[in-house]
Parts: sequence; structure tokens; C-alpha cells
Amino acid sequence: MTDAPWTNSKTKLGDARKAGLGRLFVLELSGGRIHSMSPDCSERKVIVTDCRMPDGIAVDVASGHIYWTNMGSSPGTNDGSIERADIDGKNRRVIVPPGGTFTPKQLQLDKQNGKLYWCDREGMRVMRANLDGSQIETLVETGHGDADRRDQTRWCVGITIDPKRAQIYWTQKGSDNSEQGLIFRAGLEIPNGESAARRSDIEVFFDHLPEPIDLELDIKNRVLYWTDRGDPPRGNTVNRASIDAKPQAPEIVITHLMEGIGIALDVPGDRMFVADFAGSLYSAKLDGSGEHNFLFAQGNLTGIAYTEI
Repeated sequence: MTDAPWTNSKTKLGDARKAGLGRLFVLELSGGRIHSMSPDCSERKVIVTDCRMPDGIAVDVASGHIYWTNMGSSPGTNDGSIERADIDGKNRRVIVPPGGTFTPKQLQLDKQNGKLYWCDREGMRVMRANLDGSQIETLVETGHGDADRRDQTRWCVGITIDPKRAQIYWTQKGSDNSEQGLIFRAGLEIPNGESAARRSDIEVFFDHLPEPIDLELDIKNRVLYWTDRGDPPRGNTVNRASIDAKPQAPEIVITHLMEGIGIALDVPGDRMFVADFAGSLYSAKLDGSGEHNFLFAQGNLTGIAYTEI
């Protein structure tokens, strides 16, 4: 593979180097590619090409794998899929074939229990499967059929997992800039005698958000982070909130994004990485200070993952 012809800002990420070694994996939807790089922007390269609208990515360092979702050939077509490859992009294979999920979005890895979790936008579902793609399950179903599919408040987008309380969190974004966005949480398992479409344990964590997208959980400090691609002042932001002592309103820690999508946390290094749809990558401390736009004009960026290798 060839190095990506990306534009690098002149400022070096000194703080990132001090925080330790790591690797970023970034999805470029417009080019159908997966990029790998060091957090200081060095060693940038394309490791996977010809993806079909990639959106969510997760890394399994122990097994040496990356997983990603493909939204499919076009919006509204039931041909989403999930693929896996080695961390260097080799040995690529489909584990959830086209149509096994409608429009898969953010993806999370539960390594301990051998599961992948993802949100299915036009499928209006929260789903999971084994790491080899077997045993696909629907955990939450917010609608069914074409009529419901036209209601964007039913679209499930971002997802994260709280292993301590065995819960999932997910976003339902609503239509563009509608202030109808929601964040929900529920148990990892459907309550006995209930179904994915009828669960008594679903709780609204926040409502009336501009347009919440991807989620990440700081498990150590019990803080939920998310991107919002809606209109300012509350949109085009990164937000956070304690999940144990939920505040009245989330804290906005980064502003002035251009439709924020992907977010990845490096909690030991006290930093986050954010990708937006205008093609920028940002780094900042977890409280939002020290924000730095370290790459820009990179096409349409979606998912991002950070890991120590």
C-alpha cells in the first residue's frame, strides 16, 4: 500500500508523544479507505481500499485484527456488511455478509465475551454477533418496515458498552439539526419474556439533542463522550456526562467541528481524537483543552479508533 497524500499541519503533537506509543485507525468514507498512522501523524499509510462506505471501526490488539462496518452501496439499500482484516490490512474477509445488517454504523468490541456490537441505522436496530460473524442477534428494534424507516428518530447510530453494569448506550439521531436526538441505555441482555421491540429496561439518558452520533465511554472515570453533528451552539461539538451521576445537561468540551462523527479515547494519555465529515482530525485533552486540528482536508472522515500496539 502507498502512503496517504494527506495534508499535515506544522505543529507537532508533542503532548501525544509524551502520552506513549499508539496507533490511530481512520475511516475515509469518500475514498472507501482505512488509514493507519501514529498519533503524531507519522507512518501514515492506507491499509485497506475498496470499502463500501465504511463508518465504524474497532481494533482487537490481542488477536491482531481490525473490524469495520460498511454501510453499503447507497443509503436506503439493505446491503450493509462487516469485515475483518489483520491490523496491517492483510487477510481481509467478510464476516457479516451484505444484507446481514441494513446500514451498520458505529462498532464496538467486547473482547471478554467475544462479541461485536453495532447500530443499524435504516435497520432501526441495535445488534451483536460473535467475533466470527456468527450468531447475529437484534437487541433493540425501534421500528419495522419502510414507513418506520422514513422516521429518522428511529435510526440507531452510535453505540458503546458499559461492562461494569452490563449495559449498552446508543444514539438515535433524529432528522438533521432537529433537536430530536436521543441517547438511550439498556441491559446487554433482553429481559426474560420480552423482545427486542418491547423492552421494559430502556432508559432515556438524554433527549432533545441536536444530532448525536458516535459514543465512547471512559470506563475508569465513568464518563460518556459523544460527537454531535447538528447546528451550533450545541451541535458541531464533543460532549460528555457522568453516567453514574447524570447531570441536568451534558458538558460541551469541544466546539466548531464541521459535522463531528468519530471519537476515540486514550484515557491513560488524557487525550481524545475526533474526526469530522469535513475531513479534519483533532486531538485534545479529555476536558477539551489543548484542542489541535492536526490533519485537515482529508475527504469525508467517519469512524476512528485508537489503540496501543
